[in-house]
Amino acid sequence: MFIQTQSTPNPQSLMFYPGKPVMEVGSSDFPNARTAMTSPLAKALFAIDGVTRVFFGSDFVTVTKSEETSWDYLKPEIFAAIMDFYSSGQSLFLDSSTAASMDTAIHEDDSEIVAMIKELLETRIRPAVQDDGGDIEYRGFDPETGVVKLKMQGACSGCPSSSVTLKSGIENMLMHYVPEVKGVEQELDGDEEAELTGQLE
Repeated sequence: MFIQTQSTPNPQSLMFYPGKPVMEVGSSDFPNARTAMTSPLAKALFAIDGVTRVFFGSDFVTVTKSEETSWDYLKPEIFAAIMDFYSSGQSLFLDSSTAASMDTAIHEDDSEIVAMIKELLETRIRPAVQDDGGDIEYRGFDPETGVVKLKMQGACSGCPSSSVTLKSGIENMLMHYVPEVKGVEQELDGDEEAELTGQLE
């Protein structure tokens, strides 16, 4: 098995291509070891000292490390964990229902605006963000303020350029195609808010 790597805009994140499909549908983000319990591969990667986040895309795994750990130390460990997982024949998730990303599935009760936002995210924005080793999750639209709430995942979540990507690329595209959209905001989970606050202090 030959695993290729590719850098991302975030120097602390690296994409690993195992040469086999990773996620059949959608993507999955593991911002900490607690969330990785549903996946044997994510769990094995978090067992490596210095790994802070794991993300599964269609044909790649993005691993994010702490600043003080070097890729020279981590790469062989990550290669070994990915190879062991694929040779073990285990499934990626212990429970298949946790796999697909359902956030952009269009529901009957969605308004026309929400349906358009989801369609754009799925067809235009998600593929571009996935090229950078991450993904984006739709968290809601407030028709009163015109604000779309999104969550950045994988390499994009802690990336210095993620707020730029969110504001310029994604916001501009949504506002261009859906005039009701007045802005885009990034939504953080509790753990990440604490992490960012810690970085700012």
